[in-house]
Amino acid sequence: MTKIRKANDRGAAQHGWLDTRFTFSFADYYDPQHMGFRSLRVINDDRIAGGGGFDTHPHRDMEIITYVLSGALEHKDSMGNGRVIRPGEFQYMAAGTGVYHSEFNPSPSEPVHLLQMWVLPDKRGYEPRYAEKKVVDAKTGRFHLITSKTGRDGSLAINQDTELLLGKFKAGEQVSHPLRPRRHAWVHVAEGDVELNGQKLTGGDGVEVSDEQELQFTGRSDAQVLVFDMN
Repeated sequence: MTKIRKANDRGAAQHGWLDTRFTFSFADYYDPQHMGFRSLRVINDDRIAGGGGFDTHPHRDMEIITYVLSGALEHKDSMGNGRVIRPGEFQYMAAGTGVYHSEFNPSPSEPVHLLQMWVLPDKRGYEPRYAEKKVVDAKTGRFHLITSKTGRDGSLAINQDTELLLGKFKAGEQVSHPLRPRRHAWVHVAEGDVELNGQKLTGGDGVEVSDEQELQFTGRSDAQVLVFDMN
């Protein structure tokens, strides 16, 4: 069973320096039909203008994953990390017992386009932790494992049995992802156009997947797709 959430059906907010789309309820956007999916709580599609950003603010008991699509994002946190994240780089932060961080666009003129994703941890009170993974030169026509519970195959170890995979496609490329019994998935098209099990999707579209054995993708243009494989 698949259920498509079209990009234009998402929540939205504009704050001058920030243009954002909410796949699930967040901040002032509330939709009781879209509060998250299983352990996945947030997918925010953010575009931050030059010089804009989020001032220092707290988080706790949340697995926070950021993926930069274009531009650059400067991160600072109370664990002592300070980095500029660029396209093709994933940033992971386990907020755990509590962290403070800020996120800014260091460019005075170029916008940054990023995805901010939150996953609920499997329990509260983890020690805060920070990590990164680069996929700048990731091959097209295949999936790349970004997160897993165990950190297998060079992925980022997170505090939840949620595997995040990045698929990169060129037009005509085909790749499938099997789903084990009693597993579910959320698919988010980050950029470009693809087909999923014969259904056409475009940038910003999301798909809820349950009771399926396989996800079959075909690229219709240069595209990037995120798959959250969850229990």
